[in-house]
Amino acid sequence: MANEDAKLRELIMAASGQEKADLVLKNCKVLNVFTKELEEADIAVKNGFIAGVGQYEGDNEIDIEGKIVCPGLIDGHIHIESSMLSPTEFAKAVIPHGTTAVITDPHEIANVAGSDGISFMLESAKDLPLDVFFMLPSCVPSTPLDEAGAVLDAASLEPFYSNDKVLGLAELMNSFGTVKGDSDIIAKINGAKSNGKVIDGHAPSLTGNELNAYIAAGVASDHECFSFEEARQKLMRGQWIMIRQGTAAKNLEALLPLFDDRYSDRCILVTDDKHPGDLIRQGHIDYIIREAVKAGKSPFNAVKMASFNTANYFGLKDRGAIAPGYRADLIVVSDLNEFKVEKVFKDGILTAEDAKLTKDIELPLLDEAKYKRVFHSFNMSDTDASDFKIKDSGSKKRVIKVVPGQIITEEVIVDSSSAEAEPEKDISKIAVIERHNNTGHIGVGFVTGYGLKKGAIASSVAHDSHNLIVAGTNDEDMALAANTVASNEGGLAVVCDGVVIGQLKLPLAGLMCGRDASEVDEELEMLKEQCRILGVPEGIDPFMTLAFTALPVIPELRIITKGVVDVNTQSYAPSLFD
Repeated sequence: MANEDAKLRELIMAASGQEKADLVLKNCKVLNVFTKELEEADIAVKNGFIAGVGQYEGDNEIDIEGKIVCPGLIDGHIHIESSMLSPTEFAKAVIPHGTTAVITDPHEIANVAGSDGISFMLESAKDLPLDVFFMLPSCVPSTPLDEAGAVLDAASLEPFYSNDKVLGLAELMNSFGTVKGDSDIIAKINGAKSNGKVIDGHAPSLTGNELNAYIAAGVASDHECFSFEEARQKLMRGQWIMIRQGTAAKNLEALLPLFDDRYSDRCILVTDDKHPGDLIRQGHIDYIIREAVKAGKSPFNAVKMASFNTANYFGLKDRGAIAPGYRADLIVVSDLNEFKVEKVFKDGILTAEDAKLTKDIELPLLDEAKYKRVFHSFNMSDTDASDFKIKDSGSKKRVIKVVPGQIITEEVIVDSSSAEAEPEKDISKIAVIERHNNTGHIGVGFVTGYGLKKGAIASSVAHDSHNLIVAGTNDEDMALAANTVASNEGGLAVVCDGVVIGQLKLPLAGLMCGRDASEVDEELEMLKEQCRILGVPEGIDPFMTLAFTALPVIPELRIITKGVVDVNTQSYAPSLFD
């Protein structure tokens, strides 16, 4: 306590000018998120916190030369695992883009390795120059129909709430169960509430009294709005809206009206899922700001939505603004329209400059024996071409239609009695193989809009239970692609005419690897090009799109280990029928 008293006194002395600050950024144009204006001033930093904004002297002074200083950016909802990068490599990729904090939901790895997966992520992110906060996975598995590697109930989550990096309960995907008053969900909600934590939502297309029930349960936000009107209804009922622009789901264009003054104070910016190539070439939250400003929206509103609003929603009272007493997480840009991040200060320390880290971040050495379920996550037998035969008969096919740029799907009924793929009609087979408990369950169906003309594509990234998913035009290539991924302890594989033409290994839970983002991106881009050759069109991310066809909580049709699921009724639907 004496040490804290001394630090507070030092902050006060620096703020009043009675003592020099540790660092002073001179000649700044400070973006004020409270008044939405630029203020010409110095920024004084003491012990990692902002002492004052005004005229100051410091032991170390940096001339900002009239450039604009903004609060560090915060991603309000992301799954780090979906970047395919370890937390360390993810931090290396996003810090140069001005991201100083993220709120991650580790439900991808939790679906594979349960509580061990959450602990692995907490330990991996512990000493990074990026603040990584956590929301606890609310739906492992996402619905009772799905088969994950673990089942996390309210009691399983309770011990994690004492960790100061844990902010609440993550996206409550089972809106169906919430509205029906499912006892397990109610226990999880009350667990978060009793610990004073926030609860995030995930309820696409929920309206009317069902929306009222969902919000009455305590769900405070939503990142699954596909239209402005849906977002507006949820805002009117008191929810915060997360405007998502990621690799698979891109909702920014539809939700641009939310950047207007009338709505912006209850909105925050998120990416949800972001592949390494997009992080390298586009950016992170800075990219969303650029796109919004390019569309004519206020840069002041955009920056506030990317910093202060996010901090405010999650109860992070010491960040998100440039003002006395706030954490000195700061970024420097030359122009609000271009919004190119030139410098990044984390806790008052220059951490990145000119798109590069000032100091490398070491990958932590974690105990492989302690996290066996992360390092060795496959428990399944090899597949055979015969495993993908559809035994039902009928005169019609029920087909999952993927939608470019979205993670929703549509149901298409095709007049066809064929139990095989029909690539000439853009109908491929799609299958999900249970990989956690060696049950032997394999669900098989059909998909359109994916574009495959030949070959097969497989992945161990299959939201949210992350079983092994494969799409193909013939059963033999599908089996080879699936077995290649399994033998690599996870990852991606592309096969054509009995030959593996590309693969990417993801040995951490079948979701991530400890390699540099640029290396992963190079291999991933080569794989995507091979997928294009097989027929997957531009506008469809072959792996992210495939991954989401297995998520049985977003309308309309999905595929899981026991077959095709009608999301709206949470029941199985035959692939072939009369």
